[in-house]
Amino acid sequence: VQLQASGGGLVQAGGSLRLSCAASGFALENYLIGWYRQAPGKEREGVSCISSSGHSLDYADSVKGRFTISRDNTKNIVYLQMNSLKPEDTAVYYCNAERIGDGYWGQGTQVTVSS
Repeated sequence: VQLQASGGGLVQAGGSLRLSCAASGFALENYLIGWYRQAPGKEREGVSCISSSGHSLDYADSVKGRFTISRDNTKNIVYLQMNSLKPEDTAVYYCNAERIGDGYWGQGTQVTVSS
């Protein structure tokens, strides 16, 4: 059972990245999926989440209008499209799968936005 985040990298301010959260060994469709980030010296914060059906989405105020979360249950992947990136978006990004009774964290993927 594994949850893996990928897609991070170095990008200039104003650029875009798409993060992926892929599951192996279990079906993501049964889970609420959240993206979190942690910048150096700061606490981990929630960025966005999507319900198991995909109908309910939520975003942190700091990323509203710039980030879009989506899921493809046929591929067992959740995406985070990040546009208009800012230096303050620099952080390690983590995905989390949660349901009543269990949950999983993926390893992080580094996103660095240069000014």
